[in-house]
Amino acid sequence: MSYQIGNRIVLREYRMEDLAAIRQWTNDSDISGTVGDVFIYPQTLHQTESFLRRMVEGTTDAKGFIISEKDTLAYIGQIDLNRIDWRNRVALLGIVIGRKDLLGQGYGREAIGLIKTFVFETLNLNRLELDVYANNERAVRCYLSCGFREEGRLRQRVYKNGTYHDDIKMSILRSEYEAETLANT
Repeated sequence: MSYQIGNRIVLREYRMEDLAAIRQWTNDSDISGTVGDVFIYPQTLHQTESFLRRMVEGTTDAKGFIISEKDTLAYIGQIDLNRIDWRNRVALLGIVIGRKDLLGQGYGREAIGLIKTFVFETLNLNRLELDVYANNERAVRCYLSCGFREEGRLRQRVYKNGTYHDDIKMSILRSEYEAETLANT
């Protein structure tokens, strides 16, 4: 995959040098607690290295990018396409901003904009979908502002810190992306 270049970021390939940056957030519950149940237990160095090696070597079905600073290519986060269904033209989006100092500054929004262009114009997919915990209000606002629509909720599907939360299903279709792109020109 080629680099996807934005105003402040570049979506680039995974590199083994990203290990230290990824390790900084994988066991930080403020960040890892928002991205799924895979992080319920502490992540070992071996688990993180194994994931990173599969991404670098391309030996996983997931395809993705490191979200990096435009000038230095330093790690900000990750944005991945999981469960790509080529027959039905669908992918599942996963994203994390792994640096607390950069949360809430629009890096996720910019990365999603770049990945939407890649998904709909380069990969020729028809649908990009995601799951988000309802209590992750910052992410929900971000996805809505990026054109995703709520399709449904799995009520009280997620148990976090003694409380049940809804799991929200969201998506954006190619036709919605095209209408959004046309409106912004």
